[in-house]
Amino acid sequence: MTHEPTDEIRYRLLKYIEEHPGATQREVASALGVSVGKANYCLRAVIEKGWVKARNFRNSNNKAGYLYVLTPRGIEEKVNVTVAFLRRKRDEYDLLAQEIESLVDEVSRFDSTPERSA
Repeated sequence: MTHEPTDEIRYRLLKYIEEHPGATQREVASALGVSVGKANYCLRAVIEKGWVKARNFRNSNNKAGYLYVLTPRGIEEKVNVTVAFLRRKRDEYDLLAQEIESLVDEVSRFDSTPERSA
């Protein structure tokens, strides 16, 4: 069974893991704004895909923990998902800029009516 997190979650997860390889699942969940169960689900998905390896280590509290490491395939996927995420955000930005321009035009037409000018 494969797990498929959304592109945005995948982008944020791979970025976070790269920057915080010793993070706990609770920390990953908090950073992504998801439940610990969803973080576990997403971590399993990227591990199944071969993008991340989980290695056991002992943390400072003398408990077993995991070190999440991006694999070469994971680094490649992070680049691909980053490009796709950037493209989508730019498209959203362009649509938002058009909507703002339209609203500014509408407001300026409203403000220039004779009743409002008086």
